[in-house]
Amino acid sequence: MKDIQTLRLYTRVARLGSFSAAARESGMVQSQVSRMVADLEASLGVRLLARTTRAVAPTEAGIEFLARMEPILAALDDAENSVRETGELRGRLRVGMPSTMGNRVVIPRLSTFAERHPKLHIELLLDDTWQDMVREAVDVGIRVGELPDATGTARVVGTMQRVVVAAPSYLSRNGSPEHPNDLTVHRILAGPAATQASSWKFERDGVIVPVELDPYLSVNDTEGALTAAVNGLGITSTTSWACREEIDRGRLVRLLPDWKTASMPVHAYFPAGRATRLSARSFVDFLVEELATHPV
Repeated sequence: MKDIQTLRLYTRVARLGSFSAAARESGMVQSQVSRMVADLEASLGVRLLARTTRAVAPTEAGIEFLARMEPILAALDDAENSVRETGELRGRLRVGMPSTMGNRVVIPRLSTFAERHPKLHIELLLDDTWQDMVREAVDVGIRVGELPDATGTARVVGTMQRVVVAAPSYLSRNGSPEHPNDLTVHRILAGPAATQASSWKFERDGVIVPVELDPYLSVNDTEGALTAAVNGLGITSTTSWACREEIDRGRLVRLLPDWKTASMPVHAYFPAGRATRLSARSFVDFLVEELATHPV
């Protein structure tokens, strides 16, 4: 068990980039963690971590060891969880998802799942870009939109409707578009929630109207695009999940409500080459049930 503990400590130091952070997380003192990892390196005959006064990072050998060791430790967690009669999950679960979805949809609903599994350590990797799920040891990723050519397995969690919004301050200065084609004379804010940053599609009475746009401002983060819109910089297209609070508070106004915009599926994506973890499946089951019971 001491060897397993040492291996777990190494993975946490490598992921956190800090002996002190790993020590705090494990309830140990930094010197003890440092000594245990050093003993591991000595037993392997190779340096796993490059240490400087400012940071700790895995060496090339350390990255390879990390990639091989994390699935083994995850499998040990799953083996224990599968026979635990209480159904309580333990170990560590890494979930990747867009930052806005994490902050506005998932985290506010997470307390029930966390209370159900108090010994399960949950790591949320919030990023509007796709993580390398294998390299980052992500157990399940929540993805918005159509999946690219993917070799893993996926499950539909829900759907998001795209909406077009702007701040009252912007509309008071520039007027409201009455037809999708009117958008071409407005300042457009492009964010990652748009399937195509320069082309938006609208549909009404069976007529589809594609609108080619030249964004005034492009942001690779949904929160950034929303902040720009709230501050009157222009019109943006985002998901109804992302901007509901701003619309409810009157900080943003939905435009062209008589026109339908594309809906986007939300998938739970499990990476190929790794067994789907029990904790990941349980998390997705919870999220599906929660969104069905309390839709956004």
